[in-house]
Amino acid sequence: MDPKQTILTMLRSGRDIISGSELSRRLDVSRVAVWKQVQRLQQCGYEIGASAKGYRLITDPDIPYPWEFPGREESILHFQQLESTMDTARQSARSGCPHFTVVVAEQQSAGRGRLNRSWHSGSGGLYFTVVLRPQIPPALSPRLNLCASLVLAETLRKDYAIPARVKWPNDVLVDGRKIAGILAEMEAEADRVSYVNIGVGVNVNNNPTPAEPGAVTMQEQVGSPVSRKKWLAAFLDSFETRIDSGNMGSVIGAWKTLSITLGRQVKIVTLQGETEGRAVDVDANGSLILQVADGSLKTILYGDCFHM
Repeated sequence: MDPKQTILTMLRSGRDIISGSELSRRLDVSRVAVWKQVQRLQQCGYEIGASAKGYRLITDPDIPYPWEFPGREESILHFQQLESTMDTARQSARSGCPHFTVVVAEQQSAGRGRLNRSWHSGSGGLYFTVVLRPQIPPALSPRLNLCASLVLAETLRKDYAIPARVKWPNDVLVDGRKIAGILAEMEAEADRVSYVNIGVGVNVNNNPTPAEPGAVTMQEQVGSPVSRKKWLAAFLDSFETRIDSGNMGSVIGAWKTLSITLGRQVKIVTLQGETEGRAVDVDANGSLILQVADGSLKTILYGDCFHM
């Protein structure tokens, strides 16, 4: 266990003060080494009071440091600022990082959504990418995108009573306003997936409305600031369980129950053009099925979806 994690666990135990000698015994290091670890925590934003009696945790920052996630310390890569978590995750994936590595940044200077649109990454939001190495054919990889949006919406509904719904292919909305967006990127060879990166941006305690007036935040919905650490831990646990369950076939059906796209007239925009029709279904691969003006059905693999 990371010594910082051990110290924080003891300081959060409910006792007012933990002596330096007790921390020293627990960590099996000198009191000087304990003091250095406490200094490192203070430099990371933890307010820790020190006296002759010992140490006391006064406040701790809502920052998703790796040691805040027991069991995931080695798989979470935290950065203060990146151009894009997707770019860093791609580099990590190509360098052989393990399945379910998570790259998270406090801010992104070049965050992006679908079709290279900018994703505004203000302070207080959550911006991260999960590296997956699924044992599935490339054709089924879009399921992972829908799985992420499904788990995200389920977590908001179950843990925060936020009435989140999913919009094909990658948005999570609350009363028609975006609370989260997802971007997927895959690298594959023939019939083998090398990796799929799932980039996620969640409006938690940030203020996206100046740039995105159609957005909403968790804080606005709950009525008070939300712990980003707690939310991220809940999402990662649920997402990993769903991904590794071996029952990805159930994702499409579950996603449909929360969809606000199916049954609506929509316009799909891609780099090649636009298609309008009524969204009637999503197939086993995650593609949207439209009934177009002449009554025929058209399968849409990707694109931006606008509800008419």
